[in-house]
Amino acid sequence: MLGLSERAKGVKPSSTLAISDKAKQLKKQGIDVVSFGAGEPDFVTPANICEAAKRAIDEGFTKYTAASGIIELKEAVCRKFESFNHLHYETNQIVISNGGKHSLTNIFTALVNPGEEVIIPAPYWLSYPEMVKLVGGVPVFVRCEAENGYKITPEQLAAAITPRTKAFVLNTPNNPTGMIYSREELEALAKVIVEKDIYCISDEMYENLIYTGEEPVSIASFNDEIYRRTITCSGMAKSYAMTGWRIGYIGAAPEIAKAIGSIQSHQTSNPNSIAQKAALEALDGPQDKVEQMKAEFKKRSERMYELVSDLPLAKMLKPTGAFYAFVDVSAAFPKSYKGKQVGDVFGLADILLNDYKVAVIPCSDFGFPTHIRLSYATSMENIEKGLARIKECLQSLE
Repeated sequence: MLGLSERAKGVKPSSTLAISDKAKQLKKQGIDVVSFGAGEPDFVTPANICEAAKRAIDEGFTKYTAASGIIELKEAVCRKFESFNHLHYETNQIVISNGGKHSLTNIFTALVNPGEEVIIPAPYWLSYPEMVKLVGGVPVFVRCEAENGYKITPEQLAAAITPRTKAFVLNTPNNPTGMIYSREELEALAKVIVEKDIYCISDEMYENLIYTGEEPVSIASFNDEIYRRTITCSGMAKSYAMTGWRIGYIGAAPEIAKAIGSIQSHQTSNPNSIAQKAALEALDGPQDKVEQMKAEFKKRSERMYELVSDLPLAKMLKPTGAFYAFVDVSAAFPKSYKGKQVGDVFGLADILLNDYKVAVIPCSDFGFPTHIRLSYATSMENIEKGLARIKECLQSLE
């Protein structure tokens, strides 16, 4: 019988990529659009990383590799986990993937049976629930309020767990909120995870981008019980401006890593060989560019907070990590624009893009239809110009 699968029909396209693509198309037409869309550093990949990729090509490193990644890169990931995250993994616990999304898809495929539940705190990165649904799992959302920094409490987590719960998704620093969980908050969540005997999928992709001076904390680092229940995920995209290179990695219990490696062997054969060599240089080479990018993102974060705080009909918490501003614009919804009610977050986003040439991300697909996400992975000039346009728009509402 012809037709798409029910799973395929139930998956939403990524709204962040769709809006960012529309902004790019307008720019190609010569229209001056400021995009606060996709979370992609505007820096170029550091030169030493690019040179490592060129050497790999020149040396003919263009064949299949081991399905779960080359041993040299696994060893580098182990060293990084040890020094940065205070986590000890052996190479048989590491799987290199084609980016963070691929790592997460592999994890859900390896862990979740049809009908089993995965707890996802809202607001959340919009791909989590779609990945869970693709493997037949059931996403369970727990709303987290601004009063608690949009973070789940141990009491909320415990209340959401049922006999069908398989895993809990933790994202710190968080996309879309820019918030980070403190050591004390993570310890309290770890206690619930161990007591309830579920898995923790810890997405730490933005771990290098913390602006409070605090040391990054991985939930798996507390004790053996939480360690063996946690799959720690990270990658090269955000910290090293390597979004297009598509290299992610996980650390997990040996049996989980083995299962994920087997799954990956049938899905993709192996991560890109050239990008693996580039990632090896990124992890083992100089880290000065990472620190420079972090310092610039911190400046942008502070300026973004100042400008948003000055907007009418908008409010936000000061972000402490990642590179996103999570802005409550619900006060604009009852207002009118050109005689028509704004209505909702999509209505406001359309006005901003069509009439003010600013692309923002409506956060309905992130579980918060009252908010927009503004990525400050763009120049200070664009931040100033874009926020001025948003202010002009909000001031025009009646």
